[in-house]
Amino acid sequence: MHKKLRLRNRADFGRVYRNGKSFANRQLVVYWSPRPEVEQFRLGVSVSKKVGNAVVRNRMRRLIKEIVRLNKDKLNEHVDIIFIVRKGALEMSYGDLQKSVLHALRKAALLKGSKS
Repeated sequence: MHKKLRLRNRADFGRVYRNGKSFANRQLVVYWSPRPEVEQFRLGVSVSKKVGNAVVRNRMRRLIKEIVRLNKDKLNEHVDIIFIVRKGALEMSYGDLQKSVLHALRKAALLKGSKS
C-alpha cells in the first residue's frame, strides 16, 4: 500500500475511534470516519498481542492490507478505515479472510454501491 493511504499517526487513530462508527463480525472489527479533506481512503490495521507473536501479527496485517489493496477500486473515497483483527481470523484461509473483510466493508456501507 502506498504511504499516503496509511493511517499511522496516533491522533488519527484516536479521532477515528472517538468520532467514527464501527461494525464487527467474528474475525474483524472495522471503524470508519468520514474525512472529506483526503482524496482517497486511508487504512490502518491493528492486531493485539493477544492474537499472537510478532510474526503472526505482522502476517495478519500484511494480509488485510493486501486484500484492501486488491479491492481499493471498490472502496468509497474520503474515509479513514481501521481494521482490528480478532483471534478468529487466524484459522482462516486467504479466500475466507477476503470474504470476511469484504463482508465487514459491505455491512459498514464502505463499498461503492452498498447501502446499510
